[in-house]
Amino acid sequence: METEKKKRLELLAPAGDLEKLKIAVLYGADAVYIGGEAYGLRAKAKNFTAEDMAEGIAFAHAHGVKVYITANIFAHNADFEGMAEYFQMVERMGADALIISDLGVFSVAREAVPNMELHVSTQANNTNYRTYRFWWELGARYGLGAKRVVVARELSLSEIRTMRDKIPSDMEIEAFVHGAMCISYSGRCLLSNYLSGRDANRGACAHPCRWKYHLVEETRPGEYMAIEEDERGTYIYNSKDLCMIEHIPELAEAGVYSLKIEGRMKTPFYVGTVVKAYRQAIDDFYNDPERYQERVPYYLEEVSKASHRAYTTAFYYGKPDGNQQVYTNNSYIREYDFIGMVQKDWDEKTGLAVVEQRNKFSVGDEIEVMPAEGDSFAVKVTEIWNEAGEKVDSAPHPQEILRVRFERPVKKFDMLRKETPLEESQGQ
Repeated sequence: METEKKKRLELLAPAGDLEKLKIAVLYGADAVYIGGEAYGLRAKAKNFTAEDMAEGIAFAHAHGVKVYITANIFAHNADFEGMAEYFQMVERMGADALIISDLGVFSVAREAVPNMELHVSTQANNTNYRTYRFWWELGARYGLGAKRVVVARELSLSEIRTMRDKIPSDMEIEAFVHGAMCISYSGRCLLSNYLSGRDANRGACAHPCRWKYHLVEETRPGEYMAIEEDERGTYIYNSKDLCMIEHIPELAEAGVYSLKIEGRMKTPFYVGTVVKAYRQAIDDFYNDPERYQERVPYYLEEVSKASHRAYTTAFYYGKPDGNQQVYTNNSYIREYDFIGMVQKDWDEKTGLAVVEQRNKFSVGDEIEVMPAEGDSFAVKVTEIWNEAGEKVDSAPHPQEILRVRFERPVKKFDMLRKETPLEESQGQ
């Protein structure tokens, strides 16, 4: 494939709050998607106040990064009150696009912000090229069209390739490439609402697909039959995490433009770790395809340093069997702990940097510094001072501000991580 003739891939990162937005931007995202306090599908995320949203958009634009606002609920009648004014507010702030799934919401957005770019969410079940054409032709016929559509996660690369061939060349395809996979059809889940009263399609999913389940026969109440043999129960609805970092050439060849990472409810450490690994992989792919292939084990090692479930390529290479996608243990794999973030650049004269603690670490620990740019490097913690200026042996207090001695320069927003003890690495 002649990559230079194709539009360069966009790396789209999640940002659940202002801190995560800044991390995503600094660690290499081309665009971020965020939710305000209304209309998004992550009600349990911190989300953005109007003030934080304005600051986040300004910060992203100052670094050449776009910001997309989620408004992808399936709206009920009452949800339309104030919606047009909300869209006009985010347009004034400079947001680059709205992500929408509901036709009613789409029509409000087109009327309220006629010049704003609209993207169609994966929630709209976009599984065929005629759906793409419909969204595009709304613009040609009525001025309502969408610039981009997010493919349903049930599609294979072959189906996406066919779609690319049959839609306008200016229309963009966005696809999820990393993160948690919903077991329901492109997120259209009813379990949460039925079992907990929390509507997944209005942003309040309780994640019941990760609960333990047994089968009960109608005439034998109380007799629980395990669906799969496992002393811990069964997880019949669960999916492994998606990871396509070793398949970037195939995604580009299929015609995907935007590579989307799931995780607005994940930690800053997760966002920084995964975004940076994909940034390096994409850049290597374009700059030196052979180097990209050689470094695939490195990329996989890096994304695995963030807490995750076992990985899968989901439906990209055809319908997976149960062993490829569903697992029998809902534990996370946590190989590294996020122990701190640099708050103030390294002082060359003293060798000290200001660090905000996130998990306990001690003098003598071997840790890794993960900078926003360049490869991570190992250092040893030799000296720590607390806020009172006292020399201490460990940093046990959450979010304590410390001064830590480093043998080489570190910068603000660099992250510190430490290998998790083997006995703690599973099930967290």
